[in-house]
Amino acid sequence: MALIAGACSRGAAQGPVGPQTPASPPNVIRIPATPVPDIPAIPSDEIIRRFAAQEDEFARARAGYAYRKSVRVEEIGADGKPTGQAEVISTPVVSADGTRSQRSTGGQDSTLKVLSLERDALEALANIPAFPLTTSQLSKYDIVYAGTQPVDELTTYVFRVTPKQLDRAHAYFTGLVWVDNQDLAIVKTYGKWISEIGDMSPPALPFTMYETYRQPVSNKYWLPAYSRSDSSASTKSGTIQVRLVIRWDNYTPVSPTSPAASGASAGAASTSEPVSPQPH
Repeated sequence: MALIAGACSRGAAQGPVGPQTPASPPNVIRIPATPVPDIPAIPSDEIIRRFAAQEDEFARARAGYAYRKSVRVEEIGADGKPTGQAEVISTPVVSADGTRSQRSTGGQDSTLKVLSLERDALEALANIPAFPLTTSQLSKYDIVYAGTQPVDELTTYVFRVTPKQLDRAHAYFTGLVWVDNQDLAIVKTYGKWISEIGDMSPPALPFTMYETYRQPVSNKYWLPAYSRSDSSASTKSGTIQVRLVIRWDNYTPVSPTSPAASGASAGAASTSEPVSPQPH
């Protein structure tokens, strides 16, 4: 499972280990979650402080890795199987000025009949922060401890996250986060991005709610591995179920002298700042 691949090796020597094994789909826990109410062994304010500090570290670390990202959109039939799909595979590219973008490296010809997977949608998905609760962002949220819940083989603390205030210029995360009770790192998120003018969604796509799992990379960084969003789309004959699946794999450390490494600071910053809203 994505969440536990390498988690059993917490005591092993830490360091870059080359490309990571592609993550298999995790056991998706449908929301609303019902965590067990209790009092955590560590004060909740301290857990929040420590997972935010780790988000800072993970955002910086991720900028030092190359990885493959696949985005797949599926239209689902009455039997629960895809009737059409499209996939784009890309890798991150960092320009000389430190700007981070995605370069398409392959994919699948579209057989979609209702939706389309266009460049604008891909760019919007790429701009969603991977680490929304960094230290600099904590003051913008109310974060409330909800209890404990197992996720795969982990025991996690569950927190409910809501923005303290909305504005028209930025979208903020609202939803749930699951924090491993040993590493005190966020290992799963479920929620959406919202602004004063509505929910954020990619252009021409109906997805707003994302369930995202992370995997340990180099035995110490919990980085995104698998994200899924389910929704529906209207057709002339009614509605159909549609699904978005995003995967990140083949995490590989880059050389300190490579362009990707030199753009690490800019890349880290782009993963934590609120995004410009696009109402659904």
